[in-house]
Amino acid sequence: MIITARRPAAATPASSRLTLFAASSGFLMVSLDATIVNVALPALGRDLGAGLSGLQWVVDGYVLMFAAFQLIGGSLGDRLGARRAFTAGLGLFMAASLACGLAVSPGMLIGARLVQGVGAAVQLPASLAMVRHAYADAAARTRAVGVWAAAGGAAVAAGPVVGGLLLAWLGWRSLFLVNLLIGAVGLAAAARADPAPGVRRRFDLPGQAAVLAALCGLTFALIEGGPLGWTSAPVLAAFAVASAAGTVFSRWERRAAEPMLPPRLFADPAVSAAAAAGFAQNFAYYGIVFLLSLFLQNERGDSALVTGLAFLPMSLAAMAANLGGGRLTASHGPRAPLVGGQLLFAAGLLALLAVGPGAPLWAVCPVTVLVGLGGGAAVPAMTSAVLDAAPPAHAGVAAAGLNTVRQVGGAVGVALFGALVAGDFLPGLRLSLLVAAAALLAAASVTARWVRRPGRRAGT
Repeated sequence: MIITARRPAAATPASSRLTLFAASSGFLMVSLDATIVNVALPALGRDLGAGLSGLQWVVDGYVLMFAAFQLIGGSLGDRLGARRAFTAGLGLFMAASLACGLAVSPGMLIGARLVQGVGAAVQLPASLAMVRHAYADAAARTRAVGVWAAAGGAAVAAGPVVGGLLLAWLGWRSLFLVNLLIGAVGLAAAARADPAPGVRRRFDLPGQAAVLAALCGLTFALIEGGPLGWTSAPVLAAFAVASAAGTVFSRWERRAAEPMLPPRLFADPAVSAAAAAGFAQNFAYYGIVFLLSLFLQNERGDSALVTGLAFLPMSLAAMAANLGGGRLTASHGPRAPLVGGQLLFAAGLLALLAVGPGAPLWAVCPVTVLVGLGGGAAVPAMTSAVLDAAPPAHAGVAAAGLNTVRQVGGAVGVALFGALVAGDFLPGLRLSLLVAAAALLAAASVTARWVRRPGRRAGT
């Protein structure tokens, strides 16, 4: 049973803008940390003595906890109120960022990254729920989601650029300590933002335990499959744990009185299609950015600063596409920008197949622009498709469901593509590009079939 705690006062334009600024600041910070560390991987390996699997855990440990705890994070936001959950998650994230910046061993850094992921998982769905409650009008909400998505999407794309600059000027520790400044700005804005309503709902601890076990098992198997062997006992056991826990989670959520991921949220095929698009998007993007950072530095011999700057055209393209995609979604619905973005993203990945270690950077950068444009246009469309279909009381859970699927895709992409390049980098990179493009094309087909055009039913 869901009981509304209280009805909040109507949001004013000024308070709505503050809410959007706070939410966007939080999304920017957690998204930046998903990719900013990529250009520092060679430096981290040298300074802390981490091998390839250790570096994968630095990236995936964060993404794993981000994915695993978003569902309960969404429930926490719905229960406590989005603003209170947002500030709690942001504070935890800042504390973990400080620990990352002070790390003296791979284990300490990975542990702090795990805590960062938990903080991000609490605050991200709350940030989107804050926007959902601050903008009652559907068109205004879609535009606001476009701004929110632009902050996160631009941060994901700009991560390598910012990381390269900070690494060159201040060292790798600054990549984590910069979060203290961004977080302080977000907390100050959140203090004056709209207090979204809370609802009373039990925490689904069995469901949380099952999804955590499934994601940990899957990520361990994919990362350690290369070093330990795909048929080794630990890897096979991890795959078995992931499969069994995933089955338990699916069955439990259907029987639970108050599931953390209500199955009816995904009864709408448009929501399921948007979730599939989100998985493919992060699977391709996170995995390929991880590999391109290693390719530019280890295979081409570029510096961290040059590597970061090489991502700048993609970053700018993603930022422009986020804003344009939000406006296009507001006026024409999510189907066109979502399908078009996926196709453009896939085209960019296929074009990268022609890029070798000897290619000049001026030939690499225009290709990455296609990736930025396609990925940037798709994010606000998939987010709006889910939010429009979700009941207001479940806005946090719906946002968490979509972002959980996206983060799982990112974790799987980094783990799988890292395993593919472990033996021979360049053939593994080309195979990874093909796999990523195929995933995007498959998702585009599903999206074209099930995501609605304005005024039409799904599948028509």
